[in-house]
Amino acid sequence: MDPHAGVEAAWTQHRRRVLDVAYRMLGSRAEADDVVAEAYTRLVERGVDGLADPRAWLVTVTSRLCLDRLRSAEVRRRGYVGPWLPEPILDQATSHLDPQDQVTLDDTVRMALLIVLEQLSPAERTVYVLAEVFLLPFAEVAGIVGRSPAACRQLASRARARVAADAVARFVPDPQQGRDVIERFARACETGDLDALVAVLHSDVSGEFDSAGLIAYAPLHSINGRDVVAGLLHRAFVNSGASFVVGDVNGEPGVVVRMTNHLVAVIAVVVHEDRIVAIHAIGNPAKLRG
Repeated sequence: MDPHAGVEAAWTQHRRRVLDVAYRMLGSRAEADDVVAEAYTRLVERGVDGLADPRAWLVTVTSRLCLDRLRSAEVRRRGYVGPWLPEPILDQATSHLDPQDQVTLDDTVRMALLIVLEQLSPAERTVYVLAEVFLLPFAEVAGIVGRSPAACRQLASRARARVAADAVARFVPDPQQGRDVIERFARACETGDLDALVAVLHSDVSGEFDSAGLIAYAPLHSINGRDVVAGLLHRAFVNSGASFVVGDVNGEPGVVVRMTNHLVAVIAVVVHEDRIVAIHAIGNPAKLRG
């Protein structure tokens, strides 16, 4: 077989797995795309001759590249202004992307879960994604993170405990009920109906807005309580002319906010029963370019 043809065949078969691993590890589509490009370059340089399992090789390369980025991101994010939230993925069905270049959407890319993963150490996150999400054996994971299999089991156990302890991340609403609640939320925001907005929020709702400090009204820390959250949303958007459209955000119903056809925010929400318990809004322009 032509060596180049062999590389292209392997890449076509496995590039979506590479992207899926990278996005779940990094929480950023832009950074994941950079890692995917680097993994492809390394595959071209290596070739597939003598490569018994191209998929395993690509996952290993991708995971190590992501681990390096996670370690450097720890330092970069200390200087980030306000909350740092993952980069959202909107409705891919309407995108121009090749299906192989689309992240596989399932429960493991829910915004609430990705936010919990941001709280893990780079090693914990790597082990959790590889062992818990992609079901790689600990012997293989150990070779990627440079720890023993026993140490990786401990890292996985700590990561599972952190995820299990986050009540918000565990809420998985009925899809139709969740969409109905979010449609009420979007309508209340767009019409400026404060009473309707208060009615759709849980009394202990939490809210955070990732704006990188670029939006004047955005809080720089998490806010809590129905009246506080509703009041901030009302002040921010009443009479603004913004449109609030319900759409898919990381595979779940969310809200896309536009002003004069420009995307200004993406809102991921967590619904429990018939109330919103958490709001995660991303308005940092750098995270909305994709």
